[in-house]
Amino acid sequence: MISLHAGLSDHMASEPLVSVVTPSYNQGHFIRATIESVLSQDYRNLEYIVMDGGSTDETAAIVREYGSRIVFMSKADRGQAHAINEGFGLAKGNVLAWLNSDDVFLPGAVGAGVRALRCNPDAGLVYGDGYLIDAAGNVTGRFPHTREPDLWRLVHLSDYILQQSVFFRREVLDDVGYLDESLRYGLDWDLFIRIGFKYRLAYVSQHLGCLREYAETKSSSGGAERVRELHSMLRKHTALALPPGSVVYGLDAYSQLACRSIRRRTPRLLRLAGNFLEHAVCCAAGNVVGRTLLHAQGLYADGWAGKTLLYMLRSGCRCVLIEGCVPEEIRQLHGQSLQVECSGRRLGRYPVGPGVFRIKIEIPPDVAGQPLRFRIVARRSFVPSPFPWKGDRRRLAFQLGSVRCAD
Repeated sequence: MISLHAGLSDHMASEPLVSVVTPSYNQGHFIRATIESVLSQDYRNLEYIVMDGGSTDETAAIVREYGSRIVFMSKADRGQAHAINEGFGLAKGNVLAWLNSDDVFLPGAVGAGVRALRCNPDAGLVYGDGYLIDAAGNVTGRFPHTREPDLWRLVHLSDYILQQSVFFRREVLDDVGYLDESLRYGLDWDLFIRIGFKYRLAYVSQHLGCLREYAETKSSSGGAERVRELHSMLRKHTALALPPGSVVYGLDAYSQLACRSIRRRTPRLLRLAGNFLEHAVCCAAGNVVGRTLLHAQGLYADGWAGKTLLYMLRSGCRCVLIEGCVPEEIRQLHGQSLQVECSGRRLGRYPVGPGVFRIKIEIPPDVAGQPLRFRIVARRSFVPSPFPWKGDRRRLAFQLGSVRCAD
C-alpha cells in the first residue's frame, strides 16, 4: 500500500504538497487563463511550475506578472513530454499533475484530487469528469468519454481518462517511469496504461478540468501521423496486430481525411454527388467504429456480458473474485457455466446461477506478476429480441457485477 503522507511533517500531512507542471510554447493568448485556474485554487500547499520552450510571444511577460508564485523556466526543449518530465524533475510535491497551457482546472480540482487519493490509498492515479471548451473559453459540452475504470478498455480500445482531471503520486511515477518522450500524441494515454498495469485507477464523480478544442490542437490536426503513433503504442501494450483502438481512431481520422479529399477534388457541378459520397464514407466508418466500441470487449453499459467477455486487472492480484447474476426468469440461461482463462492459462469451468453468483479463483504465482488478461466464455447465451430484423440483437450470457482483486 502506498502512503500519501510519506516524507511529510505532521503539520503538512493534512495538506501534502501538490506540484502542477504546465508545458508551454507560444501560447500567450491562452496561458493567462491556465495560470489563473491553477493559482486561484483553494488548496494552500501548491507548487506551480511553467516549463516554456523558448516562446517568442507574450508568454514570458505574462508569467513574470505572477512573480514568485510561479517557478518559470524558459529554454529550448525536445517537445511536450520532455518539458513535462523536466518539470516533474524540479517538482517537490508528493502529488503531481500537469496542465497544458491552453487548458484549465475547475475550482476545487486540486483539493478534490488530494481527497480522492487519500480515500483510495491503493490507487496510482485518480481522475474525474470535465468539460470541453472552445478557443474563447466557452463550454461546448461535457467530455463525453469518461467512465468508471476499465483496464481492458483503456489498454485496447479508448482513452476515456480526461488528462486535465488527473492527479497521481510521485512514487508511482518513479516506479512506472516518466512520460515517453518519443510520443507526441499518446503520451498521456501511454502513461495511464503503464500506471494501470501496476496500480488501481480511481474515478471521482466531480468535474475537475476543461480541455480546450480548436483547429490548431495536436489532436485535431494530427491526422495520419497521430493514427500511426497510437497504433504503434497500442500494439506494444496489447501484443495484437490490429488492436480495436486502432480501428476506432484510424477509421475516425481516415474518414475525415477522405472527406476533405473528396471535397477538395469534386468539381462544383458534381457537388451534390460529392456530398453523397462524403455521407456514405462517414456512415460506413461510423458504423464500424460504433460496432467496435459496443462489442469488442463483450461488456455492455447496462451490465450485461456477451458470450465472450474480455477483462483486465493490474498485476499482483493473487486471488480474483468474479461476481454477477444469471436472471432466473431467462430459461435459456439455466445450466449456465463460465470457462475462465487468465493470460492464456485455463483456470477452470464454473457453474453459475440461476440467481447471484460469486467465483473466487486463485491466480497461479507465475501469472500474478503480470497484468491479468481474462477471457471468460459462457456456455449458454440468448438474444433478447424475438425478431431478427429489429430490437436488441445482442447475444447475452450473464449480468456482470464486478471482477476484482480479492487479496
